[in-house]
Amino acid sequence: MATRTQEESKRPYELGRRLQQMDKSKADILRAARALLEAKGYRQLTMASLAAESGVTRQTVHNLFGTKAAVLEALFDVIALDGGMEGMREAMTQPNADAMLQRAVAVFCGFWASNRVLLRRIRGIGAVDPEFGAVLEARNQRRVMAATRIVGRFGVKGDTKQKVATLTALTSFEFFDGLVESGLDERRATATILELTRKLLGGEAARA
Repeated sequence: MATRTQEESKRPYELGRRLQQMDKSKADILRAARALLEAKGYRQLTMASLAAESGVTRQTVHNLFGTKAAVLEALFDVIALDGGMEGMREAMTQPNADAMLQRAVAVFCGFWASNRVLLRRIRGIGAVDPEFGAVLEARNQRRVMAATRIVGRFGVKGDTKQKVATLTALTSFEFFDGLVESGLDERRATATILELTRKLLGGEAARA
């Protein structure tokens, strides 16, 4: 299992192919935002520090993003795309319920695994920044929607709201990160989550 120090040193300035398609100044600011979050945390992430770290003026940061929350939202969009979250579209079109569940768990866990250090930082932001907390909640609702669709495909009887809430919790970053922190490697954590979600849904996959 990789140590937290190893994770923190992994690709600290590289956000992937999406940044290569952006305006250079915007890409540099987002790289700086990631580096500052990982190395120093949210309180040290300011418009001034973003400008200094990325080599642009503070006015440029304001012109391109407007607010710190907008910088973070743009950063999260890029990370989500590079982390494979676009795979959820494919997951939601799988031909049967179990394939849909398996693919969705793989997409979520792959994304959580690819950016664990930064995602821990991001999860803490909502506690100190209500504006960005609302952004995170909107993203969480997307996972609720995916869970609702999966539960519906399984044809679950009884309290579907409870099943949706539990499935949403089992596929959360916090649950995945907790399993890895407790000693499971990322592959075993993913397998554990798939097993638990299958048990939750009764293993009665709709094959049509």
